[in-house]
Amino acid sequence: MEYLSISQTAEKWGIKQRRIRALCEQGRISGAFKMGAYWSIPANAEKPKDERVKSGKYIRDNSSILVICQDKFSGKSRRVF
Repeated sequence: MEYLSISQTAEKWGIKQRRIRALCEQGRISGAFKMGAYWSIPANAEKPKDERVKSGKYIRDNSSILVICQDKFSGKSRRVF
């Protein structure tokens, strides 16, 4: 079986190397494994669906705090950390 590095996979899928690394760490790329300090990704692995939140509504656990403020001029809500 042929394997690709993170940089080769990032170029193939058109996303950043850091995102590929995060997908590997989360176990979302099937067949990827870490050998020493490097990830090996099967050449025929499919790009996982992007499941990051894009709606602006985040679900947080109790370990982090999210503060939402409403701008008094525009009436829009915004996040403040």
